[in-house]
Formats: sequence, structure tokens, C-alpha cells
Amino acid sequence: MSDGPETVAIASRQVTVCWRRSARARRISMRIDARSGHVILTLPPRARRDDALALLRSHSAWVVANLARIPQAPRWHDGGQVLIDGRPHAIRHCPQARRGVWIEGEVIHVSGEAAFLVRRLLAFLREEARTRLGAGLDALSRQAGLRPTRLTVRDTRSRWGSCTADGAIMLCWRLIMAPPEVQHYVMAHELAHLRHMNHGPDFWMLVDCLTPHRRMAELWLRREGATLLRDMQE
Repeated sequence: MSDGPETVAIASRQVTVCWRRSARARRISMRIDARSGHVILTLPPRARRDDALALLRSHSAWVVANLARIPQAPRWHDGGQVLIDGRPHAIRHCPQARRGVWIEGEVIHVSGEAAFLVRRLLAFLREEARTRLGAGLDALSRQAGLRPTRLTVRDTRSRWGSCTADGAIMLCWRLIMAPPEVQHYVMAHELAHLRHMNHGPDFWMLVDCLTPHRRMAELWLRREGATLLRDMQE
């Protein structure tokens, strides 16, 4: 059970707090959601909000410092930019067009009302991700001789991909914004789990056999990945 976001003043600034009630919680806990930039306060069923706010304010320096480390959320608007395959594409609003969303060169055109620009762009990128990531995974799996039982493309808050014990692979749609080398590495990582459901030496040896991009991709994701996981803004 959860309540809506609330703005709270701490350390001379306003922060957005989201409340969570959990039957499994034994104490009040606090974390920062890097995707939304909100502070998440989780309370046991009978805990008081005042006690949670006291915890928040007693750790105000920690909260402010960690919020400052979160990259700015991408802003999508006419004249702005969006990454596709790691390359910036200019966003051009075409209110009179009737083509939905389409790419020409390194310009992405969005038709319809301005109020729906972000929504239309998100839907387009998710569909592009299903197509492009699906084709990429299929090609790599044929090359490796490792066939997943199915692929799903979802919006995840922390993981770029996962692989289940029954061979199902999940990829985060936001990978469509990362360079192709990063996409290739994440696919190789999850395919390697079809043979090794761990992160032991044999697993990493197989990953390195499947892709030459491991080091570059890991570094890129450490530096840029948090920005891709932020919720988009208009």
C-alpha cells in the first residue's frame, strides 16, 4: 500500500517524499529512487509518519548529498534532443502532420498536439526497442547457439536485463538510447546466463567470447546509465 508524493522541507530545500506501507517492514527505512529523484519512506503498518519524518530530517545531509548526485532528468520538447543508439537526435514537433512519430536522418519528428509529445515519443521508442533489441538478440543468439525461450522488453528501474531459470530473457527498453556496443554487451551478458546462472569465471569467460565490448560497456553504463533511467520530463 502506498500514498501519493508529498513535498517536504529539509535542510532549506524541498524534497519529494513517497510513502510506502509494508506488512513485512520491521522498522522505518529510507532510500532514494534515482529514477524519479524521490525519497521513499517505508513504514511498518503501525508506524507513525511523524517518526518517519524525524528519520528523514535527521539524515537531511545524506539525503541532500545523494540527491545532488542524481543526473538531471532528460527534458523532451520541440528543439530538444533524445538519444537513439547513443547518438543525439533533434526532436522536431510537427503539429499538422499525420504520421505519428518517424525518424529522418538524426531528426525525430513527432506529430499531434504538443501536450502529447512526450507520450508519443515514449511509445515510439518502446516499439523501436522491441524491434531493434529483438533483432539484435536473435542475431547474437544464432551466432552463439544459445536460444532463449522468449524475450520481453520492459521498463525496469535498475536492471538492464535479466534471464530466468527457464530461459526467458528480459531487456530494458531504455537500452535503445545506449550505443550499439552497450546493447550488444547486455544481450551477451543475458545470453551467457542461459549456460551459467551465476557470475563465476566460466560465465565471464563466455561473455568475453560473445562480445568484445564488455569493458567499454560497463564503463559507459557506470557513467551514463543513471541518466537513461531517469523519468523523462517535458
